[in-house]
Amino acid sequence: GGTIFLDEVAGLPLSTQVRLLRVLETGEFFRVGSSKIIKTNVRVIAATNVDIPKAIQDGKFREDLFYRLNTVPIYVPPLRERKDDIHLLFRKFAIDFAERNRMPSISLTDDARHVLLNYRWPGNIRQLKNITEQLSVIETERVIDTNTMRQYLPDYYEDKLPALYNNPIDEKTFNSERELLYKILFDMKNDMNDLKKLVLDIMQKGPVDTNLHANNAQILEKLIQEEPSLVNNEPPKQHFNVPERDDIIQDTEEIIEESLSLEEKEKEFIIKALDKHNGKRKYAAEELGISERTLYRKIKEYNIN
Repeated sequence: GGTIFLDEVAGLPLSTQVRLLRVLETGEFFRVGSSKIIKTNVRVIAATNVDIPKAIQDGKFREDLFYRLNTVPIYVPPLRERKDDIHLLFRKFAIDFAERNRMPSISLTDDARHVLLNYRWPGNIRQLKNITEQLSVIETERVIDTNTMRQYLPDYYEDKLPALYNNPIDEKTFNSERELLYKILFDMKNDMNDLKKLVLDIMQKGPVDTNLHANNAQILEKLIQEEPSLVNNEPPKQHFNVPERDDIIQDTEEIIEESLSLEEKEKEFIIKALDKHNGKRKYAAEELGISERTLYRKIKEYNIN
């Protein structure tokens, strides 16, 4: 009988997960070096901060073990979402450490408490306890001010920087700036191809119709009259330059050259991703932010071995 607590259960090796599953299924186990079967009936509590469904998808955690452990799920929100608990936990850790080591307990000024509450605590309670004990041991002053507190909070100022805007349409999450750069370059290539196609269509149809620009001028003038704030109350300019055919051809050549340059970059990124993952297309496609089918098509298109 009794209760066993398994902390960081997602970090167990797959071989250990198999043994744990067998114990949960049968209620039997062997002691190390023994061949005698021992019966057991215990309550199991497991904890982890890993995304278990994703770990299952990545092949790092057994799905059958997850369903055996996930009978009564309890979600504990991160410390930054429980600001009322932060200072209470700080006081408890400070008092416990002081009593254990027979020393005066530390306390915070109001400004230092504000810094403590507004830190994001990526390490959650373990980090809070560690910093409390560091302050108790290292600092000679028992009242901790703002400047002292900030010295013990890693990347405090970086934590205050604005976050990058996340486009809600794109559900892909990029884990690094390099992956974000890949996505931008691929989008740029698609835009350049669309622009190249548009310019070639204009070339095939001949010179641009000047009547079209006249109609556009009338529409623009009407919009300016209805929404003068769009042009900062400046009088509308109705002068339109019709591009010459030679200019269009020259611009098209530049677009084609730029498109070829992007294709070379795309090929280079694909080769690097494949080399990094030892030719495994699934993981290379995930890093590039494209589907495995698209990656296969690109490999054939660029004749990548």
